Amino acid sequence: MSVLLQIGRRPPEPEPQSDAGAGPLGLEAEAKVFRSAHGAHLFVTDGSRIYDLPDTTAARLEAWTAAARDPAQDAALAAELGLPMWGGEGFPGPRIDGTPAEVPPLASLSLNVMQACNLSCGHCYADEGRFGGSARAMPRETAFAAVDRLLAEAAPGAGVVVGFMGGEPLLARELLHEVTRYATRAGADAGHVVRFALTTNLTTVRPEDAELFAAHPFTVAVSLDGDRAGHDALRRSPGHGSAYDRLRAGLEVLERHGRPRHLSARVSVTPYTGRLVDILEHGIGLGFDEVGFAAVVSAPTPEYEIDRAAFTGFLEQMIVCGEAALSALSAGRPYPFGNFQTAMYELHAGGHRPYPCGAGAGYLSASAEGGLYACHRLVDDPAFRMGSVAEGPDQAARADHLAARHVDRAEPCRSCWARYLCGGGCYHEVSRRGRPGCDYIRGWLAFCLRAYVELGQAAPEFFRQTAVSDLPADPAALAR
Repeated sequence: MSVLLQIGRRPPEPEPQSDAGAGPLGLEAEAKVFRSAHGAHLFVTDGSRIYDLPDTTAARLEAWTAAARDPAQDAALAAELGLPMWGGEGFPGPRIDGTPAEVPPLASLSLNVMQACNLSCGHCYADEGRFGGSARAMPRETAFAAVDRLLAEAAPGAGVVVGFMGGEPLLARELLHEVTRYATRAGADAGHVVRFALTTNLTTVRPEDAELFAAHPFTVAVSLDGDRAGHDALRRSPGHGSAYDRLRAGLEVLERHGRPRHLSARVSVTPYTGRLVDILEHGIGLGFDEVGFAAVVSAPTPEYEIDRAAFTGFLEQMIVCGEAALSALSAGRPYPFGNFQTAMYELHAGGHRPYPCGAGAGYLSASAEGGLYACHRLVDDPAFRMGSVAEGPDQAARADHLAARHVDRAEPCRSCWARYLCGGGCYHEVSRRGRPGCDYIRGWLAFCLRAYVELGQAAPEFFRQTAVSDLPADPAALAR
């Protein structure tokens, strides 16, 4: 096994909370100066707005933010320079003010149809789908009732997403097929277009599955951890067979019998992961529409977790991948690096939000027994239980969740310039490990800001090809 990042252990960090608006924030929390090949620029946190800056103004701001000062002095300087913060003349007031979001209608529901898996992976947050309990499957009546609940709770006429999660959801093949057909019919009768999402290791896919994915609007995310050696080192198959060979066979089944609307690869990065750019190009070579990385922050086996120190190496390698994407896309060549492309589209749309995803808001996850939880990673966690399929979502629990986890109520999030792009971090990871990756997130977003300006100058047509709303449904953030 090759080693990318140095393993080191740290205890979970606490998640202190503060009241919204507990004192004024300084300039470093409201804006960031950055530079690209085209000069100096200002990123304004509120609204994710980007402005060009004269070099003299940029230098003055950089020196200013390096010194200790009173926030009132920051506001005075912003007014003097005509900077678009704090609702200055000609600029709107804050788009996000610390007020918790209202509980929205349900838009996405993932079904943990099989809380068991045919592989054994030490880095799996779901503990092979058991979530610390025993292996179990979702009964047919629970699955159908979950679809009915989603349609009943959705906004009139709104499109909805049904996700299939596990464990390995294809171990519940018959149920998955039945639910897809039922949801399509029931959605049409109720005036809702239903899309589907599936996360799978692709080792058990059959021709009839591929035909289903092609016949219905499916996005399929496949777990991929490298080439044959790298993948098999992390994903152990019973009988010591090659999980990678079975994945490749699954890709061939999809090519022969039906490809889903969108096929992505998700790479879970551990201290044992090889060079990211090699894995990225390997995944692109396999024909995936998108390849993306996610650091393993919380795992049943701690040796697979990325700690604060290891995030430095992760950032360096992510930027190598980002530079490769920037170079290719600037030259008009496709390069489907998912983390990079999503960041580019969200910056272009001015994406900003006080939450990391739709978990507990427009997205919930149903356990095999029919409990409703904030998301698929928090199944069976009583702290994130939010009702049941039978009785419906617990609106009070959802409202409390949104009130407590607004990014402007969390420390140190409320004073971070990247807070409305990050949203405060994955609830599952924060609840288990705190926030060891904050410097990584800021470093990655700072690179993306520069890349956004340079890509916009080199290949503006890139941003006319796809809008954020057209991106595939991600089971990790179905209702973002």
